[in-house]
Amino acid sequence: MTLAAATELATATNEHLANMSNTLIYSAMTVYTLAFLAYIAEWIFGSRSKVARTANALTDGGEQQAGPAVTVKKAGGTAVLERPKVVVRAAAGARDVPDGPGAHGGDVQGDMYGRIAVSLTVLAFVVQLAGVIARAASVGRAPWGNMYEFSITFTTVAVGLYLALLALKKNVRWLGLFLTTTVLLLLGLAVTVLYTASDQLVPALHSYWLYIHVSTAIFCGAVFYVGAVATILYLFKDSYETKLEAGIKPGSFATSVLERLPASASLDKFAYRVNAAVFPLWTFTIIAGAIWAGDAWGRYWNWDPKETWSFITWVAYACYLHARATAGWKGRKAAYLAMIAFACWLFNFYGVNIFVTGKHSYAGV
Repeated sequence: MTLAAATELATATNEHLANMSNTLIYSAMTVYTLAFLAYIAEWIFGSRSKVARTANALTDGGEQQAGPAVTVKKAGGTAVLERPKVVVRAAAGARDVPDGPGAHGGDVQGDMYGRIAVSLTVLAFVVQLAGVIARAASVGRAPWGNMYEFSITFTTVAVGLYLALLALKKNVRWLGLFLTTTVLLLLGLAVTVLYTASDQLVPALHSYWLYIHVSTAIFCGAVFYVGAVATILYLFKDSYETKLEAGIKPGSFATSVLERLPASASLDKFAYRVNAAVFPLWTFTIIAGAIWAGDAWGRYWNWDPKETWSFITWVAYACYLHARATAGWKGRKAAYLAMIAFACWLFNFYGVNIFVTGKHSYAGV
């Protein structure tokens, strides 16, 4: 085979792989849509008759509830004793509220739709992962050389993280609806606005640091996203529980949705743990980027917009973690800091790449 024929065959193969990748990404979006509808069905058809535990724990009638009577045997007969009253509020101003039953509301039919939704999410994840791999094979490099590739890889990692938590028996199925919604939005944006044809990287990016720096940035972003969703839901759930404590009856829609979620304390703890766990890796990501910059540009730090906003994001999350360690800044105040930090991460990815020109501007979007 001549060199020209070999080159033509390689080009045709790469084009075929690129087209295959696009087909797989669109197929994954279709399956994600079905999963989204199944998650909706889980919320709609889940029983509303079993989702009142939070309200009972926070209303006057449920603050101290006596359990059913207990019959015990005594010498020469039996005696009926009452269970002691259960105090669900640990201390004044604090809550000891049980987690909600989940999106299915404790209902068998709702749980069935939830399991179908998770199965479809797994299928969509596998198809999307195959699309990302095909994209990588079409260019012979890591599939994160531009915003389109970063987006399809980021959403794949986010879904993979969600499925990994489910596999570890963590109570996170309440994330499913919110996850598939945002994944569909991000993939829709990627294939319509951010799409870039397969191409090779500029010489500065041909480094093993590409695999180290960018892969950790993608993983950190996926974890920060999960933490942000939990933080947003915490703010809603905390407001809901506060209204119940004040004797205010929220609307039926808010009651149906929010009573199924974990308690605000559980959501707050979950968000803090995932953000705290990934923060050291985000620190490493910035350090790795600085080392790569030193190799590529001769300076470890250039105050490039991407570098600057990565550092701003690091500072914001550091403030959040410090606030959580300070008694006066737990709860909603710290949650607002977490949302500001995630907003910095979002701007670092979308805003800087689209609106700001710097040394990281290699392939447009």
